[in-house]
Amino acid sequence: MYYLNRRQFLRSAYLVSLAGLLPSTNSWAYSNGNSDSSNNKLIVILLRGAVDGLSVVPPYADSLYYSLRPSIAVAKPGNNNGVLDLDGHFGMHPALEPLLPLWRSKGLAFVHASGSPDPTRSHFDAQDYMESGMPGVKMVSSGWLNRLVQEMPSNDSPVQALNLGAVLPRIFAGTGKVGSASRNLAENKLVLDRPIIADYFSQLYRDEGTDLGQAFAEGMSAHKTIENAMSEVENAPSTPTDVPNANSPNQSVSALVSEQKAASRGAPSPRNYGNFGNQLGKLMNHDPSIQIAFTDFGGWDTHVNQGNGNGQLANKLKPLATGLYELAYALGPLYSKTTIVVMSEFGRTVKENGNNGTDHGHGNVIWLMGGTIPGGKVYGRWSDLSPNNLYEGRDVPATTDFRDIICYILNNHLAVSKKSLANVFPDFTMSNRPLVIA
Repeated sequence: MYYLNRRQFLRSAYLVSLAGLLPSTNSWAYSNGNSDSSNNKLIVILLRGAVDGLSVVPPYADSLYYSLRPSIAVAKPGNNNGVLDLDGHFGMHPALEPLLPLWRSKGLAFVHASGSPDPTRSHFDAQDYMESGMPGVKMVSSGWLNRLVQEMPSNDSPVQALNLGAVLPRIFAGTGKVGSASRNLAENKLVLDRPIIADYFSQLYRDEGTDLGQAFAEGMSAHKTIENAMSEVENAPSTPTDVPNANSPNQSVSALVSEQKAASRGAPSPRNYGNFGNQLGKLMNHDPSIQIAFTDFGGWDTHVNQGNGNGQLANKLKPLATGLYELAYALGPLYSKTTIVVMSEFGRTVKENGNNGTDHGHGNVIWLMGGTIPGGKVYGRWSDLSPNNLYEGRDVPATTDFRDIICYILNNHLAVSKKSLANVFPDFTMSNRPLVIA
């Protein structure tokens, strides 16, 4: 049972009150890309390591779900740690209960059986393809978010596009300007923040007519903007990272832990960065010029002791859900102008493995929040979990290309024209099929 304290109740009531600002239609259609979107925002969150979509949004009405996952299936609604019913067929993992107010206010939707059309089960290739926006093509020098920055009208802000993380990710690689902020305020301090050194370098690069001078001025402007905004945000305390149970019967636990760490590519577990929603929401309110933001989380490679309604996976989903809930609240009125996309490189096997976990799969679930998304629905071209409907007889298929979902958002929410979309996602033709309710 989930109980709300007074503050949570007031927050939930506030989020539900946003329902009147969100669309209530059931169909998706592309616009001409000419609507005013200057104040609209996009936040992309990548879950590195391949989160299990069949646990995030379980098809609990499909009996095969329980026979194929005798140890890790989330119990049916009404049971202890059971699925939170969404539509009579699909439910939401109980650890995601903080997001129920957003679902009820139609500010949250899911697209099942979605992902990359490339068949790779390599974390690194799949992440690169999802970040470059060109599945199957390895020699790509830019990421689709950076190409998006170049297609959008500039607002002359050094942080129009913001990466929240220590390293610029593949998705932001390219020639478009991107500001970066560490998740930890202390890590954003530079030697250049010392007045004497700052003055020296300012004199050295005072001529902004040169490329180097302009780059220095833009970099310092972005740094100062981020530092001022982040100084207002409290940092969450660190908590231990989950480690799989050492009693693994079939595989080396140390090897699996190493793989999980490598698949995370330095991204922290949401348990170690629980304040991200409050932090990012305040950042975007402090500086309205931020239009595109990205962050990532690792630790989703659950080969061993994945858990069901509780356990290893649940212990990561709960702080992620709480952070997303706090992000929506911290955004305030901006939430109705913001679309949040949560995605992962691929899903996991339908059948559990001998370690009470799951292995690398194919299709997954993409989460959509806020913006112009008609929420309160589970979308996707879904059949059932019988072998003949699975990819290679073992995985959820990717029947909806993740680029179709992103293109819909960019076109309808950010008014990116179809011509510009062709530059964001080269060699990709958008599907004209409507996205149906699963």
